[in-house]
Amino acid sequence: MSVIGGLSRQDEAEAVLRLGERIRQLRKARGLTLVQLASATELSHPFLSQLERGLAQPSLGSLRRIALALETSPIELIAAAEASPETSVDVEVQRAGSGAVPEGFAAGTARMLVHGARPFHPMEVVSDATSQGECFVHDEEEFLYVVQGRVLVELAGEVHTLDTGDSIYYGGGVSHRWWSADGSPYRLIVVKERPRLRGRGA
Repeated sequence: MSVIGGLSRQDEAEAVLRLGERIRQLRKARGLTLVQLASATELSHPFLSQLERGLAQPSLGSLRRIALALETSPIELIAAAEASPETSVDVEVQRAGSGAVPEGFAAGTARMLVHGARPFHPMEVVSDATSQGECFVHDEEEFLYVVQGRVLVELAGEVHTLDTGDSIYYGGGVSHRWWSADGSPYRLIVVKERPRLRGRGA
């Protein structure tokens, strides 16, 4: 099952190019070579090279492996492939398909609110998922604001309950995840620092 669909052929090709570019940017920010990313994800070096050049599209399972290796979430990678801030990316629709969806894959919609090389990457996330999913850890600091709903946020093993209007901030290196407290839809604004360069990736 591919991760980008429901677009015209041209729009899909452009979205695949943007996804590949985002993966390359994050890989280099993490100081990883293609060979190292291939080893971390158990995906082939040629496939990852094609992916970064927009010549291939990952399955949901492959995207999840790549996201974990790059210390980000699958839905954030997909959102980065958008054409414009007015476009949202619906991952939940992909879950409803007949193909297998990896355990812990984020469900919901995501929309990048600012595009380009900015110091911060604000994103709107809407979901009603009650599954805790996987914890994520990255170097960047992050701020989360609840626009609507009640959300449970786990930071370093401690669970916090956030209602509409509440917010929470956590520094880099803190494991985190969030989910709906009662199955009702929630809407978040998540502001994350731009990935910091760790080294040079080929």
